[in-house]
Amino acid sequence: MTETAPAPGRRREVMVVLPGLMLAIALAMLDNMIVGTAMPRILGELGGLAHLSWVVTAYVLGTTVSTPIWGKIGDLYGRKNIFLASIVLFMIGSVLCGMAGSAMLGGPADGMAQLIAFRAIQGLGAGGLLVNAMAIIGDLVPPRERGQYQGLMAAVMSLAMIAGPLVGGFITDHLDWRWAFYVNLPIGFVALALLAVKLKLPKYRTEHRIDWLGAVLLSIGITAVVLITTWGGNDYGWTSPQILGLAALAVVALALFVPVERRAAEPIMPLNVFRNRNFTLISLVGFLLGFAMFGAINFLPLFQQTVQGASATNSGLLLLPMMGAAMVVSLFVGQAITRTGKYKIYPVIGGVIMALAMWLLSMMDVNTPSWQTGVFIAVLGLGMGFLMQTTMLIAQNSVEQRDLGVASSASTFFRSIGGSFGVSLFGAVFNNHLTSSLTDKLGPALGDRLATGGGQFNPAAMERLPPNVRLGFLESLASSISSVFWWAILFAVLVPLIAAFIQEIPLRGGFDKNEETETPVPILE
Repeated sequence: MTETAPAPGRRREVMVVLPGLMLAIALAMLDNMIVGTAMPRILGELGGLAHLSWVVTAYVLGTTVSTPIWGKIGDLYGRKNIFLASIVLFMIGSVLCGMAGSAMLGGPADGMAQLIAFRAIQGLGAGGLLVNAMAIIGDLVPPRERGQYQGLMAAVMSLAMIAGPLVGGFITDHLDWRWAFYVNLPIGFVALALLAVKLKLPKYRTEHRIDWLGAVLLSIGITAVVLITTWGGNDYGWTSPQILGLAALAVVALALFVPVERRAAEPIMPLNVFRNRNFTLISLVGFLLGFAMFGAINFLPLFQQTVQGASATNSGLLLLPMMGAAMVVSLFVGQAITRTGKYKIYPVIGGVIMALAMWLLSMMDVNTPSWQTGVFIAVLGLGMGFLMQTTMLIAQNSVEQRDLGVASSASTFFRSIGGSFGVSLFGAVFNNHLTSSLTDKLGPALGDRLATGGGQFNPAAMERLPPNVRLGFLESLASSISSVFWWAILFAVLVPLIAAFIQEIPLRGGFDKNEETETPVPILE
Protein backbone atom coordinates (compact mmCIF):
# COMPACT_ATOMS: atom_id res chain seq x y z
CA MET A 1 0.00 0.00 0.00
CA THR A 2 1.15 3.50 -0.75
CA GLU A 3 0.67 5.62 2.36
CA THR A 4 0.42 9.36 2.57
CA ALA A 5 0.49 11.74 5.46
CA PRO A 6 -2.82 13.02 6.74
CA ALA A 7 -4.11 16.06 4.93
CA PRO A 8 -3.26 19.42 6.55
CA GLY A 9 -5.95 20.62 8.88
CA ARG A 10 -7.37 17.12 9.36
CA ARG A 11 -6.90 17.26 13.13
CA ARG A 12 -8.83 20.54 13.27
CA GLU A 13 -11.66 19.02 11.20
CA VAL A 14 -11.88 16.11 13.60
CA MET A 15 -11.85 18.26 16.74
CA VAL A 16 -14.63 20.46 15.34
CA VAL A 17 -17.04 17.55 14.86
CA LEU A 18 -15.83 15.35 17.74
CA PRO A 19 -18.18 16.91 20.35
CA GLY A 20 -21.20 16.11 18.17
CA LEU A 21 -20.01 12.55 17.58
CA MET A 22 -19.38 12.07 21.27
CA LEU A 23 -22.86 13.33 22.15
CA ALA A 24 -24.41 10.95 19.63
CA ILE A 25 -22.52 7.99 21.11
CA ALA A 26 -23.39 9.16 24.61
CA LEU A 27 -27.06 9.03 23.62
CA ALA A 28 -26.96 5.30 22.97
CA MET A 29 -24.77 4.46 25.96
CA LEU A 30 -26.58 6.75 28.42
CA ASP A 31 -29.93 5.28 27.54
CA ASN A 32 -29.05 1.68 28.31
CA MET A 33 -27.47 2.54 31.65
CA ILE A 34 -30.26 4.91 32.70
CA VAL A 35 -32.90 2.35 31.84
CA GLY A 36 -31.01 -0.41 33.67
CA THR A 37 -31.08 1.62 36.88
CA ALA A 38 -34.73 2.59 36.42
CA MET A 39 -35.92 -0.95 35.60
CA PRO A 40 -36.97 -1.93 39.14
CA ARG A 41 -39.23 1.15 39.26
CA ILE A 42 -40.56 0.47 35.76
CA LEU A 43 -41.40 -3.09 36.82
CA GLY A 44 -43.14 -1.65 39.86
CA GLU A 45 -45.55 0.30 37.65
CA LEU A 46 -45.89 -1.88 34.56
CA GLY A 47 -45.34 -5.30 36.18
CA GLY A 48 -43.69 -8.45 34.81
CA LEU A 49 -40.36 -9.46 36.34
CA ALA A 50 -40.23 -12.29 33.81
CA HIS A 51 -40.09 -9.70 31.01
CA LEU A 52 -37.03 -7.89 32.42
CA SER A 53 -34.64 -9.25 29.82
CA TRP A 54 -37.01 -8.41 26.94
CA VAL A 55 -36.76 -4.67 27.60
CA VAL A 56 -33.02 -4.95 26.93
CA THR A 57 -33.32 -7.66 24.26
CA ALA A 58 -35.68 -5.55 22.12
CA TYR A 59 -33.23 -2.63 22.15
CA VAL A 60 -30.18 -4.76 21.41
CA LEU A 61 -32.03 -6.72 18.73
CA GLY A 62 -33.10 -3.50 17.02
CA THR A 63 -29.50 -2.31 17.12
CA THR A 64 -28.21 -5.63 15.81
CA VAL A 65 -30.46 -6.05 12.79
CA SER A 66 -30.10 -2.39 11.72
CA THR A 67 -26.34 -2.02 12.11
CA PRO A 68 -25.29 -3.61 8.79
CA ILE A 69 -27.93 -1.55 6.95
CA TRP A 70 -26.82 1.75 8.52
CA GLY A 71 -23.16 1.00 7.74
CA LYS A 72 -23.83 0.05 4.14
CA ILE A 73 -26.13 2.95 3.24
CA GLY A 74 -23.62 5.26 4.89
CA ASP A 75 -20.95 3.90 2.53
CA LEU A 76 -23.26 4.28 -0.46
CA TYR A 77 -24.93 7.63 0.11
CA GLY A 78 -22.63 9.54 2.44
CA ARG A 79 -22.65 9.30 6.20
CA LYS A 80 -23.82 12.75 7.27
CA ASN A 81 -27.52 12.61 6.40
CA ILE A 82 -27.70 8.94 7.37
CA PHE A 83 -26.14 9.75 10.72
CA LEU A 84 -28.56 12.61 11.36
CA ALA A 85 -31.50 10.38 10.42
CA SER A 86 -30.42 7.79 12.98
CA ILE A 87 -30.35 10.45 15.70
CA VAL A 88 -33.89 11.56 14.80
CA LEU A 89 -35.16 7.95 14.84
CA PHE A 90 -33.54 7.36 18.23
CA MET A 91 -35.24 10.45 19.64
CA ILE A 92 -38.64 9.35 18.29
CA GLY A 93 -38.15 5.97 19.97
CA SER A 94 -37.24 7.74 23.23
CA VAL A 95 -40.47 9.77 23.19
CA LEU A 96 -42.54 6.65 22.55
CA CYS A 97 -40.78 4.73 25.36
CA GLY A 98 -41.54 7.55 27.76
CA MET A 99 -45.22 7.32 26.81
CA ALA A 100 -45.47 3.52 27.28
CA GLY A 101 -48.28 2.56 29.65
CA SER A 102 -49.55 6.14 29.90
CA ALA A 103 -53.23 7.04 29.86
CA MET A 104 -52.79 8.32 26.30
CA LEU A 105 -51.80 4.80 25.16
CA GLY A 106 -54.37 2.87 27.17
CA GLY A 107 -52.86 2.70 30.65
CA PRO A 108 -50.40 0.30 32.32
CA ALA A 109 -52.23 -2.91 31.34
CA ASP A 110 -50.33 -3.10 28.03
CA GLY A 111 -47.48 -0.89 29.18
CA MET A 112 -44.75 -3.54 29.22
CA ALA A 113 -45.61 -4.77 25.72
CA GLN A 114 -45.58 -1.16 24.47
CA LEU A 115 -42.24 -0.45 26.15
CA ILE A 116 -40.65 -3.53 24.56
CA ALA A 117 -41.92 -2.53 21.10
CA PHE A 118 -40.76 1.08 21.48
CA ARG A 119 -37.37 -0.03 22.77
CA ALA A 120 -36.95 -1.91 19.48
CA ILE A 121 -37.54 1.39 17.62
CA GLN A 122 -34.96 3.05 19.84
CA GLY A 123 -32.54 0.26 19.04
CA LEU A 124 -33.01 0.78 15.29
CA GLY A 125 -31.79 4.36 15.71
CA ALA A 126 -28.98 3.37 18.08
CA GLY A 127 -27.52 1.05 15.43
CA GLY A 128 -26.89 4.06 13.20
CA LEU A 129 -25.45 6.15 16.04
CA LEU A 130 -22.73 3.68 16.97
CA VAL A 131 -21.60 2.45 13.57
CA ASN A 132 -21.61 5.79 11.73
CA ALA A 133 -19.84 7.68 14.51
CA MET A 134 -16.94 5.24 14.33
CA ALA A 135 -16.98 5.20 10.52
CA ILE A 136 -16.87 9.02 10.38
CA ILE A 137 -13.73 8.96 12.51
CA GLY A 138 -12.38 6.38 10.06
CA ASP A 139 -13.19 8.72 7.16
CA LEU A 140 -11.29 11.60 8.74
CA VAL A 141 -8.36 9.89 10.46
CA PRO A 142 -5.86 7.24 9.21
CA PRO A 143 -5.61 4.02 11.25
CA ARG A 144 -2.33 4.85 13.00
CA GLU A 145 -3.93 7.98 14.50
CA ARG A 146 -7.33 6.46 15.21
CA GLY A 147 -6.24 4.98 18.52
CA GLN A 148 -6.20 8.30 20.35
CA TYR A 149 -9.54 9.45 18.93
CA GLN A 150 -11.24 6.14 19.48
CA GLY A 151 -9.69 6.15 22.95
CA LEU A 152 -11.43 9.48 23.56
CA MET A 153 -14.68 8.07 22.25
CA ALA A 154 -14.31 4.96 24.40
CA ALA A 155 -13.71 7.27 27.36
CA VAL A 156 -16.91 9.13 26.50
CA MET A 157 -18.73 5.81 26.39
CA SER A 158 -17.34 5.07 29.84
CA LEU A 159 -18.35 8.52 31.08
CA ALA A 160 -21.82 7.94 29.70
CA MET A 161 -21.90 4.63 31.53
CA ILE A 162 -20.91 6.48 34.71
CA ALA A 163 -23.42 9.28 34.19
CA GLY A 164 -26.18 6.90 33.09
CA PRO A 165 -26.68 5.10 36.42
CA LEU A 166 -26.34 8.39 38.32
CA VAL A 167 -28.87 10.19 36.14
CA GLY A 168 -31.09 7.11 36.11
CA GLY A 169 -30.88 6.83 39.88
CA PHE A 170 -31.74 10.51 40.39
CA ILE A 171 -34.66 10.28 37.97
CA THR A 172 -35.92 7.08 39.60
CA ASP A 173 -35.69 8.48 43.13
CA HIS A 174 -36.93 12.02 42.48
CA LEU A 175 -38.81 12.10 39.15
CA ASP A 176 -41.08 9.86 37.10
CA TRP A 177 -39.23 6.94 35.46
CA ARG A 178 -40.44 8.26 32.07
CA TRP A 179 -37.78 10.94 32.25
CA ALA A 180 -35.23 8.16 31.86
CA PHE A 181 -36.24 8.35 28.19
CA TYR A 182 -37.18 12.00 27.83
CA VAL A 183 -33.71 13.06 29.00
CA ASN A 184 -32.40 11.92 25.60
CA LEU A 185 -34.20 14.74 23.80
CA PRO A 186 -32.05 17.76 24.79
CA ILE A 187 -28.85 15.78 24.17
CA GLY A 188 -30.15 14.68 20.79
CA PHE A 189 -31.09 18.19 19.72
CA VAL A 190 -27.62 19.54 20.61
CA ALA A 191 -25.92 16.71 18.69
CA LEU A 192 -28.17 17.34 15.68
CA ALA A 193 -27.38 21.06 15.64
CA LEU A 194 -23.61 20.58 15.97
CA LEU A 195 -23.35 17.93 13.29
CA ALA A 196 -25.73 19.59 10.84
CA VAL A 197 -23.58 22.74 10.85
CA LYS A 198 -20.04 21.44 11.38
CA LEU A 199 -19.82 17.99 9.79
CA LYS A 200 -18.47 18.02 6.22
CA LEU A 201 -18.05 14.64 4.56
CA PRO A 202 -17.80 13.40 0.96
CA LYS A 203 -21.06 12.68 -0.82
CA TYR A 204 -20.85 10.77 -4.09
CA ARG A 205 -22.91 11.22 -7.25
CA THR A 206 -23.35 7.55 -8.15
CA GLU A 207 -26.13 5.06 -8.70
CA HIS A 208 -26.60 2.57 -5.90
CA ARG A 209 -28.77 -0.38 -5.02
CA ILE A 210 -29.47 -1.46 -1.47
CA ASP A 211 -29.33 -5.20 -0.88
CA TRP A 212 -32.78 -5.32 0.70
CA LEU A 213 -33.17 -9.08 0.24
CA GLY A 214 -29.92 -9.71 2.10
CA ALA A 215 -30.96 -7.31 4.86
CA VAL A 216 -34.34 -9.00 5.26
CA LEU A 217 -32.86 -12.51 5.34
CA LEU A 218 -30.22 -11.49 7.87
CA SER A 219 -32.83 -9.79 10.09
CA ILE A 220 -35.14 -12.81 9.97
CA GLY A 221 -32.33 -15.22 10.78
CA ILE A 222 -30.95 -13.21 13.67
CA THR A 223 -34.39 -12.50 15.12
CA ALA A 224 -35.30 -16.18 15.00
CA VAL A 225 -32.10 -17.18 16.81
CA VAL A 226 -32.66 -14.53 19.51
CA LEU A 227 -36.23 -15.73 20.03
CA ILE A 228 -34.94 -19.30 20.39
CA THR A 229 -32.50 -18.26 23.12
CA THR A 230 -35.20 -16.18 24.82
CA TRP A 231 -38.12 -18.62 24.71
CA GLY A 232 -36.35 -21.98 24.65
CA GLY A 233 -36.73 -23.85 27.95
CA ASN A 234 -38.63 -20.90 29.40
CA ASP A 235 -41.86 -20.06 27.58
CA TYR A 236 -41.67 -23.14 25.36
CA GLY A 237 -39.91 -26.50 25.59
CA TRP A 238 -36.80 -27.02 23.48
CA THR A 239 -38.60 -29.63 21.39
CA SER A 240 -41.85 -27.66 21.07
CA PRO A 241 -43.21 -26.80 17.61
CA GLN A 242 -42.54 -23.10 18.26
CA ILE A 243 -38.83 -23.55 18.99
CA LEU A 244 -38.28 -26.13 16.25
CA GLY A 245 -40.11 -23.86 13.79
CA LEU A 246 -37.92 -20.91 14.74
CA ALA A 247 -34.82 -23.07 14.37
CA ALA A 248 -35.90 -24.12 10.87
CA LEU A 249 -36.65 -20.50 9.97
CA ALA A 250 -33.20 -19.39 11.19
CA VAL A 251 -31.40 -22.12 9.25
CA VAL A 252 -33.29 -21.38 6.03
CA ALA A 253 -32.88 -17.60 6.28
CA LEU A 254 -29.16 -17.70 7.05
CA ALA A 255 -28.53 -20.42 4.46
CA LEU A 256 -30.20 -18.29 1.79
CA PHE A 257 -28.31 -15.20 2.99
CA VAL A 258 -24.92 -16.56 1.87
CA PRO A 259 -25.68 -17.08 -1.87
CA VAL A 260 -27.71 -13.85 -1.96
CA GLU A 261 -24.71 -11.91 -0.66
CA ARG A 262 -22.39 -13.59 -3.15
CA ARG A 263 -24.56 -12.52 -6.08
CA ALA A 264 -25.55 -9.05 -4.83
CA ALA A 265 -23.98 -6.14 -6.71
CA GLU A 266 -23.57 -4.22 -3.43
CA PRO A 267 -24.07 -6.75 -0.60
CA ILE A 268 -25.25 -5.54 2.79
CA MET A 269 -22.34 -7.49 4.32
CA PRO A 270 -19.63 -8.37 1.78
CA LEU A 271 -18.45 -11.88 2.61
CA ASN A 272 -15.00 -11.25 1.16
CA VAL A 273 -13.99 -9.26 4.27
CA PHE A 274 -14.11 -12.50 6.25
CA ARG A 275 -11.23 -13.86 4.17
CA ASN A 276 -9.05 -11.61 6.29
CA ARG A 277 -7.89 -13.63 9.29
CA ASN A 278 -7.71 -10.68 11.67
CA PHE A 279 -11.16 -9.44 10.70
CA THR A 280 -12.75 -12.83 11.35
CA LEU A 281 -10.95 -13.31 14.67
CA ILE A 282 -11.74 -9.85 15.98
CA SER A 283 -15.38 -10.30 14.94
CA LEU A 284 -15.49 -13.42 17.13
CA VAL A 285 -13.86 -11.50 19.97
CA GLY A 286 -16.46 -8.73 19.61
CA PHE A 287 -19.27 -11.28 19.64
CA LEU A 288 -17.97 -12.89 22.84
CA LEU A 289 -17.33 -9.49 24.42
CA GLY A 290 -20.94 -8.48 23.84
CA PHE A 291 -22.20 -11.88 24.95
CA ALA A 292 -20.39 -11.91 28.28
CA MET A 293 -20.37 -8.19 29.10
CA PHE A 294 -23.77 -6.85 28.04
CA GLY A 295 -25.54 -10.10 28.84
CA ALA A 296 -24.28 -10.20 32.40
CA ILE A 297 -24.05 -6.60 33.64
CA ASN A 298 -27.72 -6.14 32.79
CA PHE A 299 -28.43 -7.83 36.14
CA LEU A 300 -26.14 -5.75 38.35
CA PRO A 301 -28.63 -2.93 39.17
CA LEU A 302 -31.25 -5.54 40.10
CA PHE A 303 -28.78 -7.21 42.49
CA GLN A 304 -27.68 -3.92 44.04
CA GLN A 305 -31.14 -2.45 44.52
CA THR A 306 -32.98 -5.60 45.57
CA VAL A 307 -30.48 -7.89 47.27
CA GLN A 308 -28.16 -5.22 48.70
CA GLY A 309 -30.94 -2.70 49.37
CA ALA A 310 -29.34 0.23 47.55
CA SER A 311 -31.45 3.11 46.33
CA ALA A 312 -31.54 3.73 42.60
CA THR A 313 -29.15 6.67 43.00
CA ASN A 314 -26.76 4.67 45.15
CA SER A 315 -26.81 1.74 42.73
CA GLY A 316 -25.67 4.21 40.09
CA LEU A 317 -22.83 5.32 42.34
CA LEU A 318 -21.90 1.70 42.97
CA LEU A 319 -21.21 1.26 39.24
CA LEU A 320 -18.63 4.07 39.27
CA PRO A 321 -15.64 1.76 39.86
CA MET A 322 -16.42 -0.20 36.69
CA MET A 323 -16.91 2.84 34.49
CA GLY A 324 -14.01 4.80 35.95
CA ALA A 325 -11.62 1.90 35.43
CA ALA A 326 -12.84 1.43 31.83
CA MET A 327 -12.41 5.13 31.06
CA VAL A 328 -8.85 5.36 32.41
CA VAL A 329 -7.70 2.20 30.65
CA SER A 330 -9.34 3.23 27.35
CA LEU A 331 -7.43 6.52 27.33
CA PHE A 332 -4.17 4.76 28.17
CA VAL A 333 -4.64 2.09 25.49
CA GLY A 334 -5.56 4.67 22.85
CA GLN A 335 -2.43 6.70 23.48
CA ALA A 336 -0.27 3.58 23.64
CA ILE A 337 -1.55 2.29 20.28
CA THR A 338 -0.98 5.66 18.61
CA ARG A 339 2.55 5.87 20.01
CA THR A 340 3.68 2.30 19.31
CA GLY A 341 1.37 1.05 16.56
CA LYS A 342 1.04 -2.22 18.54
CA TYR A 343 -2.36 -3.56 19.54
CA LYS A 344 -2.44 -7.38 19.76
CA ILE A 345 -1.62 -7.62 23.45
CA TYR A 346 -4.54 -5.48 24.59
CA PRO A 347 -7.48 -7.75 23.69
CA VAL A 348 -5.57 -10.68 25.22
CA ILE A 349 -5.06 -8.84 28.50
CA GLY A 350 -8.61 -7.53 28.45
CA GLY A 351 -10.06 -11.00 27.91
CA VAL A 352 -8.12 -12.49 30.82
CA ILE A 353 -9.21 -9.70 33.16
CA MET A 354 -12.85 -9.92 32.04
CA ALA A 355 -12.93 -13.67 32.69
CA LEU A 356 -11.48 -13.06 36.15
CA ALA A 357 -14.15 -10.43 36.83
CA MET A 358 -16.96 -12.78 35.81
CA TRP A 359 -15.60 -15.41 38.21
CA LEU A 360 -15.49 -12.88 41.05
CA LEU A 361 -19.05 -11.71 40.33
CA SER A 362 -20.28 -15.31 40.27
CA MET A 363 -19.20 -15.61 43.94
CA MET A 364 -21.70 -12.97 45.10
CA ASP A 365 -24.55 -14.01 47.40
CA VAL A 366 -27.11 -12.43 49.68
CA ASN A 367 -24.37 -11.55 52.23
CA THR A 368 -21.95 -9.87 49.79
CA PRO A 369 -21.30 -6.27 50.93
CA SER A 370 -21.52 -3.36 48.51
CA TRP A 371 -17.81 -2.51 48.74
CA GLN A 372 -16.89 -6.04 47.64
CA THR A 373 -19.22 -5.82 44.65
CA GLY A 374 -17.54 -2.51 43.81
CA VAL A 375 -14.12 -4.18 43.73
CA PHE A 376 -15.42 -6.96 41.49
CA ILE A 377 -16.99 -4.61 38.97
CA ALA A 378 -13.86 -2.43 38.94
CA VAL A 379 -11.98 -5.49 37.70
CA LEU A 380 -14.64 -5.88 35.00
CA GLY A 381 -14.09 -2.23 34.03
CA LEU A 382 -10.38 -2.85 33.55
CA GLY A 383 -11.11 -5.66 31.12
CA MET A 384 -13.64 -3.54 29.22
CA GLY A 385 -11.13 -0.73 28.86
CA PHE A 386 -8.64 -3.00 27.09
CA LEU A 387 -11.28 -4.41 24.73
CA MET A 388 -13.85 -1.79 23.80
CA GLN A 389 -11.89 0.26 21.28
CA THR A 390 -9.34 -2.27 20.09
CA THR A 391 -12.00 -4.49 18.52
CA MET A 392 -13.14 -1.63 16.29
CA LEU A 393 -9.59 -0.48 15.49
CA ILE A 394 -8.41 -3.94 14.41
CA ALA A 395 -11.53 -4.47 12.29
CA GLN A 396 -11.03 -1.15 10.48
CA ASN A 397 -7.34 -1.82 9.90
CA SER A 398 -8.17 -5.17 8.32
CA VAL A 399 -10.11 -3.78 5.31
CA GLU A 400 -9.64 -1.27 2.52
CA GLN A 401 -10.76 2.31 3.06
CA ARG A 402 -13.78 1.86 0.78
CA ASP A 403 -15.07 -0.93 3.07
CA LEU A 404 -14.67 1.14 6.22
CA GLY A 405 -18.41 1.41 6.85
CA VAL A 406 -18.81 -2.34 6.40
CA ALA A 407 -15.96 -3.02 8.84
CA SER A 408 -17.36 -0.58 11.40
CA SER A 409 -20.89 -1.96 11.07
CA ALA A 410 -19.68 -5.58 11.21
CA SER A 411 -17.66 -4.89 14.36
CA THR A 412 -20.64 -3.21 16.01
CA PHE A 413 -22.97 -5.88 14.62
CA PHE A 414 -21.10 -8.81 16.15
CA ARG A 415 -20.78 -7.06 19.50
CA SER A 416 -24.49 -6.19 19.40
CA ILE A 417 -25.58 -9.65 18.36
CA GLY A 418 -23.40 -11.11 21.08
CA GLY A 419 -25.12 -8.81 23.56
CA SER A 420 -28.52 -9.76 22.18
CA PHE A 421 -27.81 -13.47 22.49
CA GLY A 422 -26.26 -12.91 25.91
CA VAL A 423 -29.22 -10.97 27.27
CA SER A 424 -31.62 -13.58 25.88
CA LEU A 425 -29.68 -16.62 27.07
CA PHE A 426 -28.82 -15.19 30.47
CA GLY A 427 -32.39 -13.98 30.87
CA ALA A 428 -33.58 -17.56 30.31
CA VAL A 429 -30.95 -18.87 32.75
CA PHE A 430 -32.03 -16.27 35.32
CA ASN A 431 -35.76 -17.01 34.98
CA ASN A 432 -35.35 -20.80 35.10
CA HIS A 433 -33.01 -20.68 38.08
CA LEU A 434 -35.23 -18.19 39.91
CA THR A 435 -38.39 -20.26 39.37
CA SER A 436 -36.66 -23.45 40.50
CA SER A 437 -35.08 -21.85 43.55
CA LEU A 438 -38.27 -20.08 44.67
CA THR A 439 -40.27 -23.27 44.25
CA ASP A 440 -37.80 -25.16 46.43
CA LYS A 441 -37.70 -22.47 49.13
CA LEU A 442 -41.28 -21.14 49.19
CA GLY A 443 -43.40 -23.83 47.59
CA PRO A 444 -44.90 -24.05 44.08
CA ALA A 445 -47.79 -21.60 44.47
CA LEU A 446 -45.98 -18.67 46.09
CA GLY A 447 -42.72 -19.32 44.26
CA ASP A 448 -44.39 -19.34 40.85
CA ARG A 449 -46.32 -16.13 41.60
CA LEU A 450 -43.18 -14.26 42.64
CA ALA A 451 -41.05 -15.61 39.79
CA THR A 452 -43.46 -14.82 36.98
CA GLY A 453 -44.13 -11.30 38.19
CA GLY A 454 -47.86 -11.89 38.28
CA GLY A 455 -48.07 -8.86 40.53
CA GLN A 456 -46.20 -5.57 40.43
CA PHE A 457 -42.59 -6.03 41.59
CA ASN A 458 -40.25 -3.44 43.07
CA PRO A 459 -37.58 -3.41 45.78
CA ALA A 460 -39.81 -1.49 48.21
CA ALA A 461 -42.35 -4.31 48.07
CA MET A 462 -39.77 -6.61 49.65
CA GLU A 463 -40.19 -4.78 52.95
CA ARG A 464 -43.87 -5.75 53.10
CA LEU A 465 -43.20 -9.48 52.73
CA PRO A 466 -43.04 -11.76 55.79
CA PRO A 467 -39.41 -12.15 56.95
CA ASN A 468 -39.09 -15.81 55.92
CA VAL A 469 -40.59 -15.13 52.48
CA ARG A 470 -38.40 -12.06 51.98
CA LEU A 471 -35.23 -13.98 52.91
CA GLY A 472 -36.14 -16.86 50.61
CA PHE A 473 -36.82 -14.50 47.74
CA LEU A 474 -33.56 -12.57 48.20
CA GLU A 475 -31.50 -15.77 48.46
CA SER A 476 -33.14 -17.11 45.30
CA LEU A 477 -32.62 -13.84 43.45
CA ALA A 478 -28.96 -13.61 44.48
CA SER A 479 -28.19 -17.19 43.48
CA SER A 480 -30.00 -16.71 40.14
CA ILE A 481 -27.93 -13.63 39.31
CA SER A 482 -24.74 -15.44 40.36
CA SER A 483 -25.63 -18.28 38.01
CA VAL A 484 -25.73 -15.77 35.16
CA PHE A 485 -22.14 -14.77 35.86
CA TRP A 486 -21.08 -18.42 36.05
CA TRP A 487 -22.38 -18.89 32.50
CA ALA A 488 -20.64 -15.69 31.42
CA ILE A 489 -17.27 -17.17 32.44
CA LEU A 490 -17.58 -19.82 29.73
CA PHE A 491 -17.73 -17.16 27.02
CA ALA A 492 -15.28 -14.71 28.59
CA VAL A 493 -12.42 -17.24 28.71
CA LEU A 494 -12.65 -17.70 24.95
CA VAL A 495 -11.78 -14.02 24.32
CA PRO A 496 -8.04 -14.18 25.15
CA LEU A 497 -7.71 -17.59 23.50
CA ILE A 498 -9.03 -16.27 20.18
CA ALA A 499 -7.23 -12.92 20.47
CA ALA A 500 -3.91 -14.73 20.85
CA PHE A 501 -4.14 -15.81 17.19
CA ILE A 502 -4.51 -12.23 15.86
CA GLN A 503 -1.55 -11.18 13.70
CA GLU A 504 0.22 -7.91 14.53
CA ILE A 505 -0.21 -6.08 11.22
CA PRO A 506 1.23 -2.51 11.23
CA LEU A 507 -1.42 0.19 11.42
CA ARG A 508 -1.63 2.37 8.33
CA GLY A 509 -0.26 5.85 8.90
CA GLY A 510 -2.22 7.50 6.08
CA PHE A 511 -4.83 6.87 3.43
CA ASP A 512 -4.08 4.90 0.29
CA LYS A 513 -4.55 7.10 -2.74
CA ASN A 514 -4.92 4.02 -4.92
CA GLU A 515 -8.10 3.15 -3.06
CA GLU A 516 -9.76 6.29 -4.36
CA THR A 517 -9.09 5.67 -8.03
CA GLU A 518 -12.33 3.74 -8.49
CA THR A 519 -14.40 6.19 -6.48
CA PRO A 520 -16.36 8.98 -8.17
CA VAL A 521 -15.30 12.55 -7.49
CA PRO A 522 -17.01 13.69 -4.28
CA ILE A 523 -18.82 16.88 -3.48
CA LEU A 524 -19.00 18.25 0.05
CA GLU A 525 -22.26 18.12 1.91
